[in-house]
Amino acid sequence: MEGFNYSGVSEFVLLGLTDSPELQIFFFVVFSVFYLMTMLGNCLILLTVLSTSHLHSPMYFLLSNLSLIDMCLSSFATPKMIMDFFAQRKTISFEGCISHIFFLHLFTGTEIVLLISMSFDRYIAICKPLHYSTIMSRRVCIELALVSWTVGFLHTMSQLAFTLYLPFCGPNVVDSFFCDLPLVIQLACIDIYVLGIFMISTSGVIALISFLLLLASYIIVLITVRDCSSTGSAKALSTCTAHFIVVLMFFGPCIFIYVWPSTNFLIDKILSVFYTIFTPFLNPLIYTLRNQEVKTAMKKKMNTQYFSLGKTAP
Repeated sequence: MEGFNYSGVSEFVLLGLTDSPELQIFFFVVFSVFYLMTMLGNCLILLTVLSTSHLHSPMYFLLSNLSLIDMCLSSFATPKMIMDFFAQRKTISFEGCISHIFFLHLFTGTEIVLLISMSFDRYIAICKPLHYSTIMSRRVCIELALVSWTVGFLHTMSQLAFTLYLPFCGPNVVDSFFCDLPLVIQLACIDIYVLGIFMISTSGVIALISFLLLLASYIIVLITVRDCSSTGSAKALSTCTAHFIVVLMFFGPCIFIYVWPSTNFLIDKILSVFYTIFTPFLNPLIYTLRNQEVKTAMKKKMNTQYFSLGKTAP
């Protein structure tokens, strides 16, 4: 990475969320709990789907991939933010800052495509049920997952293609708890107005178009289920509602940050916390609390573990 850094800046200073000692202690406790619960909740979904045969279906395969991405998205910056609450000077190396940008856009780009894939899966299941098993085959599901990661990788590389060669010769203070593209490129020693607008708006436009496509697909699905039986309609509505809540929580902050860049860093910090910490935390709750199959499988799994422990106890 050093080969790309032609600037005199070797590290960046992160201002974090707050400089109040009392709030730092409060945030340390809150975000530590959120992070642990995020990892445990998403791990539980992964283990439940992998170990339960009747959950080996396209919808749950994509859901387990979402849990994996959420764990990654929650881990690229949150552990450092938690440790930095007790640091006198919050710094990150140039390489570490670039890695933040890389992983942020990798995981968000991957999640965007995966959410579109999940929407496509629900569309086929509800609108073309007779062809569902043929269209959503195991091979297609694996291909959708691979395409998600590939698109995420290509997206993040497109964002870094110019950033790596920007000269940083003086200012090195990032007013956030992690390095993000809009904040970092502002510190470059050259006029990056046109380049910055292009790079930032690209991410914003991708997020906005993807959100509109997802919104349109869910509207089509809901229109389709209007004439279904009350039971089928209620189940489809419940599933689509859960999916759309996830979509709204994920895309909302991304669109505001990248489509309408704000000069209010406090708003940007709140939105960044939302899609890097709160959304990965809420996803397992939304999918498990609104999905009877997952809840039942989890209860059986826990009961099995409980009885097996009881039998082995002396």
